Amino acid sequence: MDISRRIKIRHLEAFVEVARQKSVGRAAITLSLTQPAVTRTIRELEEIVGAALVERDGRGIKLSHKGEVFLSHAGSGLAAVRGGISALANIATSSGPPVRIGALPTVSATVMPGAVADFLASGLKSPLRVVTGENRVLLDQLRKGDLDLVMGRMPAPEMMESLRFEPLYRDRVIFVVSRTHPLAGQRQVGADILSRYPVLVPPEGSIIHPYVERVMLEQGMARPVQAVETVSDSFGRAFVRSGDAIWIISRGVVAAEIVSGEFVELPIDTGSTLGAVGLISREADRQNDAAGFFADILRRRTMGS
Repeated sequence: MDISRRIKIRHLEAFVEVARQKSVGRAAITLSLTQPAVTRTIRELEEIVGAALVERDGRGIKLSHKGEVFLSHAGSGLAAVRGGISALANIATSSGPPVRIGALPTVSATVMPGAVADFLASGLKSPLRVVTGENRVLLDQLRKGDLDLVMGRMPAPEMMESLRFEPLYRDRVIFVVSRTHPLAGQRQVGADILSRYPVLVPPEGSIIHPYVERVMLEQGMARPVQAVETVSDSFGRAFVRSGDAIWIISRGVVAAEIVSGEFVELPIDTGSTLGAVGLISREADRQNDAAGFFADILRRRTMGS
C-alpha cells in the first residue's frame, strides 16, 4: 500500500506537537491525549515511514536527522490541511464575497447549470453571479476584477495578456438545422448550401469566428448570401426553430437539442475546429475560497468530457 495513504492527520498532529514541545508528556497535554497514546501514535508513524523520527536526549527527546527532514514537510502539510478546514468553515458559515462567473455560450447551456446546482446544494453562503456575453467583454471584466473566473473556449494568444488558461475539455464548431429543415437527414450536402439558406454566423472578434472561417475555406464554401451575425444562443435557437436557417455554432451550445432530436447536425467535417474549453483566470491572483470551490466543481463536472 502507498505510504502516503497510511499516514493520518493524527500522526502528523502528534509528531509536530512532540517536535514543538520536545516532550511527549507536554504534547499529550496540548493534544488532550494520554502519554501512552501519543507514544503509540509516534511509533505507528515511524513504522509507516520506516525510520526512527524521535530519539532520547538525556531526560527528554529530540528529533533524529530523518525526523528533522520529515518535520519540514509534515508541518507544512498539516498547516495546509488546517487552512483548508478553516476556509471551508468560513465559507459555510458566513456570507462572503460573491462568486462572479463569466460563461461563454459554449458552456452556459451545458456545464454551467449543473455546476450552479452543485454549488447551491453545497450549502455555501457566498452569493453566486453568472454573467454571459461576448468573449472580449467577459475577459475585460475579468482583468478589471469584476469577474473571478471565465469559462469558455481558449482565447487567441493576443487576448490572454495577464490571464491564464486551464483546459478542461474540447469542443468543435458544427452546422445545425431544425429537424424539419430540407437538409435534415441528408447524408451529403453541397458546398453551395450557405448561398441557399439564411445562415447564423459568429461575428468577427468572437472566439469561434476564426474556426468558422477556416472550415468554410476547407470545405470550399462561399460566404453566406443571407448572413446574420450573432453571439446570442437564445436568438439562435429561436431563429432556427422558426425557419430554414443554418446555424454555425459550438456543439456544446446545442448539445441538448441534438440529443433530443430537435436540431440535426449537418454532415460536414469540422474536425479542424476542435479546440480547448476551460477556465480563464487572472495571472498571479489568488481566488477567494468560494470561487476556488466553484472552479473545483467545474473541473469535476468536465472530467472525462
